Parts: sequence; C-alpha cells; structure tokens
Amino acid sequence: MRVWIDITAPAHVLVFRPLIRLLRERGDEVEVTSRDYAQTVQLLELHGIEADVLGRHGGRSRFGKARSLTSRLRALRGWARGRQFDAALAHGSHELTMTARRLGIPSATTFDYEFAWLQHQLGCRAATRVVVPEAIPPERLERYGVGPEKLRRYPGLKEEYYLADFEPDPAALGQFELDPARTLVVVRTPPDVSLYHRRSNELFPQVLDRLGRDESVHAIVIPRTSEQRAQVLDLGLPSLLVPERAVDGQSLVASADLVVSAGGTMNREAVALGVPVYTTFGGRLGGVDEMLIREGRLTPLTDPARLDLRKREGNGERVRRDPASLLDLLLERCLGGL
Repeated sequence: MRVWIDITAPAHVLVFRPLIRLLRERGDEVEVTSRDYAQTVQLLELHGIEADVLGRHGGRSRFGKARSLTSRLRALRGWARGRQFDAALAHGSHELTMTARRLGIPSATTFDYEFAWLQHQLGCRAATRVVVPEAIPPERLERYGVGPEKLRRYPGLKEEYYLADFEPDPAALGQFELDPARTLVVVRTPPDVSLYHRRSNELFPQVLDRLGRDESVHAIVIPRTSEQRAQVLDLGLPSLLVPERAVDGQSLVASADLVVSAGGTMNREAVALGVPVYTTFGGRLGGVDEMLIREGRLTPLTDPARLDLRKREGNGERVRRDPASLLDLLLERCLGGL
C-alpha cells in the first residue's frame, strides 16, 4: 500500500511518528509532505522523518492565508499526481483532503478541536473519513458535513496514543543551567504570531511576568515562532529560559513540576504524562478540554498569582493506548475495511 501523509504543524510530527513506523513495519510505502511553519521542519529532522517541504504558513491576514492556500493546493496537486497513492492521511490539513479528493485518493483526517470553523468546513467535507476523540459531541461536527457514515471516534486523548512508547530523555535538560532546588515550569506560547497583538491572549504576558521575576522558578518557554522567541528574550526576565531550536518538548514536560500552556497539545501531553497543567487558552473550549476540566486533570488559569509553584512529588499516572488502533480507524473506510 502507498500512503501519503501531510504534516503542517509541529504537533502533527508527534502524532504521525508512530503511525509512520507501524505502516513501514508492515511493508507499506509512506511519503510525507510538510509545510514550512514554526518548528515543523526542525522536528521532522529531530525525529528522522524525511519530507518534501511544500508551501509556507500564510500569516495572520485573511489575504495571506488565502494566497498561501491557493499556492499550496497547486503545489500539492502537482506533487501527488501520478504517485498512485492508495490513501492519504492528515491531522487537520484541509489542503491534503481537498487535493486527495480532486485526485481521487481516499483520505482520512483527524483533529481534537472542533471549533476551527473554516478549516473543518473545507477539510471535513473533502475527507473520506473523519476521526476524533469521543469527548467531542457528534452534533458539533454536523455543520461540517460529518455524519455517522463518515465519523469514527476513539477513546481518550491522541497524546495517549502517540506517547505510548515514550520514555523521557534526561539529556533534554542538558542545554539549560538549572538549579534543582527551583520549581521547573514549562511554558508554551499561544498560537498567535505576536504575543502582544491586540487580539492575542491577554493573560499570557502576565504569566510570563509572574514567572520571570520569581527567583524560586526556572521557566522554560517554548515559542512557536522566531518572532515569539525574540519577544520573550526582549523581556529580559531572569527566570525565563528560551531554547534556540526545536526541542524534545515531551521530555521537558515529563521533567517539569508543572506546565502552563496557551495552546492545546502541550496541555494534553502534560495530562497524558501525569504532570500538573494550567491552561490560559483564550478561545472557545472544545469538548476535550471541557472533559479534562470536569475530571480535574486540567486547571483553567485566570490569575497568574494562583499558580501553585511548588516541586512535584513523585510521578503522576500515565495512560498508554495502542497507536495501531488509531491507525486502523484512519484507514478503515479509506481501504474498504482493511
């Protein structure tokens, strides 16, 4: 079987790493395309995944996004035509499902945040199969043309699948000069390109200021873009540490006393690894976060002063799930039940 996978954001590298391995172990051919966005290409290199890089992120403006979409669709179509793929897989890449549909390739997409309206209107309607966590109510997906015949759902978090074989690398902390007596906090920036844009997450700069001035803390800030990295460094706050390149974020999370994230993936990675985690996410909560907050595994943060900055005692409970079951859901309809 020939499988095409499109990876358009850093988190997707981790999602597909075990799936690519499973496909190749059973003798399938896998080809990967990628988009030049944030640390995506660096993480592909870090995990030894070869990919053809086609297109870039379109930035914040609608015009930029539309121009980038049009250009990348053209590039993907030219790249995929004639390669005789049997299936195409993506995590939220509407560009893959749209291209695959035009070329007659069965496709499956997965995601765990249901309120990315435009992305899902395009991607879900074009896909053959849509695979999401059970925490997302099916009725929320009907607006995207996803009915029972197209939808498949899996238990738990996607992070519990792709981190199933993960063991932390102690060397991940080696690039930082850390005082073991201090509380180690791992911080993930918001998806906004600019941390201080008028529409950005207003709470996040307050979190940076709170952590960066606390002498009992080391806060490793993992930015999404070089612009964000420069902005954090410009603050000159002594307790903030910023890596120069893409890092083994999962090992950093596993070593942390707590995590504060303005996004989604690192929140759920912390939950899956049993690490206390606060969310400063400023958008509409999706079904997965709603579930985690109800269960007390994710804490919404509204005031940085309420951060419980203390050393973690012992290891939290981990949940490991078989990534082969997730792969089966993605391929089931694409390949007629195989």
